[in-house]
Amino acid sequence: MGMTLTARDGRSQTSNPSAMVKELLDIADYIASLRDAIALLRANELTRDRLPMVHEELSEVVAATAGATNSIMNTAEAILALPEGKGYRDAVEAKIYDIFEACTFQDITGQRIAKVAEAMSQLEGRLARFTAAVKARDAAGIDETESDRRKRNEALLLNGPQMGGPATAQDAIDALFA
Repeated sequence: MGMTLTARDGRSQTSNPSAMVKELLDIADYIASLRDAIALLRANELTRDRLPMVHEELSEVVAATAGATNSIMNTAEAILALPEGKGYRDAVEAKIYDIFEACTFQDITGQRIAKVAEAMSQLEGRLARFTAAVKARDAAGIDETESDRRKRNEALLLNGPQMGGPATAQDAIDALFA
């Protein structure tokens, strides 16, 4: 004996109990595979370990870069203030070694950024596997909040960091300070 059911899209369907049981088993299998996909995300690890590490590493990069920049600038100012005369070259060389030492920040920040990039790559891979497992699709249309945020950030940067290099030639910038 068949039953008449109404599908989510409003269509009437005739089904028998064994077809309903098969459909319920399919739904149960889908839910089980979805649960496995969610477990593979290891969301607790991401929120407990990976994402806080990303924040900490980037904060350290900012601090190291700022510290090195200040040291380089202070040393350059000290070089400009050195009195000319006997011992000038030795004093300049000593200050230049200070600059070289301050530039070692690049190695450490490079290592930190590599750790961040690896963590973000893992996150990207996990999210890609998850979206494939659940056959996720983005909502239609444009997220106005995200669009506004991007426009505001771009306006605040003015002509700041450009992909692929500076928007203005370095010679033109140097000419401004000459």
